[in-house]
Amino acid sequence: MTASALPSPWVVRPLNAHDVDSLLHVQTICYGDGFQESREVFAQRLSCPYHCSIGVVLDGEDALLAYLAAYWSNPGKITPLDGVFTAPAPGEEVLYLHDMSVLPVLAGQGVARHLLETLLASARERGVRQAALVSVQDSRTYWERQGFSISPVRDAQQCSHLQTYGEGALYMTAVL
Repeated sequence: MTASALPSPWVVRPLNAHDVDSLLHVQTICYGDGFQESREVFAQRLSCPYHCSIGVVLDGEDALLAYLAAYWSNPGKITPLDGVFTAPAPGEEVLYLHDMSVLPVLAGQGVARHLLETLLASARERGVRQAALVSVQDSRTYWERQGFSISPVRDAQQCSHLQTYGEGALYMTAVL
């Protein structure tokens, strides 16, 4: 995936294992302690070959201002909160959007939408026809405006993974 540009002075670029501390800083500011995931888990996620996470930085800087943690997965597969991304099984692939956080200083400037559009375009180029995510903290309406709808979870293991996000968490999908 090639890095895409936002209006100056921001730049979108792929995330790597060196971004873990910056990512956790953004996550803590945006979600508080309730959805904080461990440094070890994020280090593993950003080192695996099937992640496609991206972030926003100031041009010429390293510190993240926003990110969208994502990876290639399979339909119906939910990664539990603070769980390890696992490789997709052969077959149909989906873009799994695990976590999107934007520092308040960038709120209302289209950064989240740009991150989402960048990854959705990458998925379409790859031939992926579906995106999936877990909606938390009453974000259902936001995700519905982005074209996602609630998908039932019938598998017991995936239901238990969904429950790690707390009451009101919803599994949602979108056709690309």
